[in-house]
Amino acid sequence: MRLVVDLNRCQGYAQCAFLAPNVFAMHGDEGLLYDPQAEDAQRERVAQAAAACPVQAILVDDLDLAAPAPAPARSGGKASDG
Repeated sequence: MRLVVDLNRCQGYAQCAFLAPNVFAMHGDEGLLYDPQAEDAQRERVAQAAAACPVQAILVDDLDLAAPAPAPARSGGKASDG
């Protein structure tokens, strides 16, 4: 799983560090340290941390817990209105 935190958006609320302390840690009052290649064992905690971020600064790739993947869009035809 790959993480990216928008550090310009992050306001240092530390919800992520509280919910996933093995992945996120506060450095000082507002500096956030994180593991951009978090282990899969941390998947559920990272999902909780991302959901709890008040400013939605945490972006996660390959985070597919229980949510089904959206169906791929079909191409090659026009959609009709009725």
